[in-house]
This record gives sequence, C-alpha cells and structure tokens, in this order.
Amino acid sequence: MQALVVIDVQCGMFADPTNQPHDGAAVVQRIARLIAQARTAGTPVVFVQHDGGEGDPLAKGLPGFEIRPELAPADGETVIVKRFCSAFQATELGRHLAALAAKRLVICGMQTEYCVDTTCRSAFERGFDVTLVRDAHTTVDGAALPAAGIIAHHNATLGSGFVRLKKADEVTFGAG
Repeated sequence: MQALVVIDVQCGMFADPTNQPHDGAAVVQRIARLIAQARTAGTPVVFVQHDGGEGDPLAKGLPGFEIRPELAPADGETVIVKRFCSAFQATELGRHLAALAAKRLVICGMQTEYCVDTTCRSAFERGFDVTLVRDAHTTVDGAALPAAGIIAHHNATLGSGFVRLKKADEVTFGAG
C-alpha cells in the first residue's frame, strides 16, 4: 500500500511577505494536484501539521497553524500534529501507516531542510520505500544558502540513497 504524506503546508509558512517560500504558489498547486490524484486512486492522504508551541506563529489555535485552505484535508483524512522535525517522533504516524499497511510513501511539503528532510530520513530508517517529490517541497532563504540552493542540495543528498526522486508529474498512485 502507498500513502501520500503532506508535511507542514500551513498558513504561517507563508505569513512573512518579505521571506516567501521558494516557488511557493507553484509548489502548493503541485501538492494540490498530488492530493487530488491520490484521492482519485484511493491512496490514503496523511497531513502533518507542526505545532510550534506557545509564542510560535505555528502554535495550535493560531491562524498560522492551519493547513493552507486549498490543501484542506477531506472528511476522514488523517491529520498528525507534531512538535519535532520528524513526523514520526512522538506521534501516531508510524502506527497509522502500519494500520494502513503502507510500505511506500510519497512525501511533499515544507520545510525542505527541516521537517521534509528529517521525515524522509526517519521513514527510510523505518524501512519505508520513500519517494520525495522533488518539485513539491520548498523552504525560505537561509543564512547560508538561498532556498533554491537548499532544495537542490537536499534533493541531491536525499536522492543519493534515502529516497527515490520524482517530479510531481511523474508520480502515480494506486491502492496496491
């Protein structure tokens, strides 16, 4: 079984008009298409939402915590709330994927160098066959590298043994 895992595409990630996610609107559109394709194919979609805690723009209960409206989970879809970079750490994600009998994960979302990277590596360590959608994850400019460089670096690093890389238009879903 395959599952689509959408990581931290929350309103707060787009809140700073001076530091927007690289190619953010296009990435959100690609993720929306992936979600629609997964739903059509009967592939489970799992949303991950970061709770930054009190004082953080992504704190549960604040507007920034909410998943982008164009990606909103459908009734019955699973939302995993996390407090750490790995979507597996101190959450029910592993148990949920086991209950689905999911062995193959397609991962997309935010932020490349934090939660996307850590979740990909954690999934690999747990024996999942991981596909990272190379053009459906993003981040903002960092102190050492611009966002495009961060994304390219992580695609190259993760693609050298942790994940299979595919563009959004190359991803296919099926229930089996």
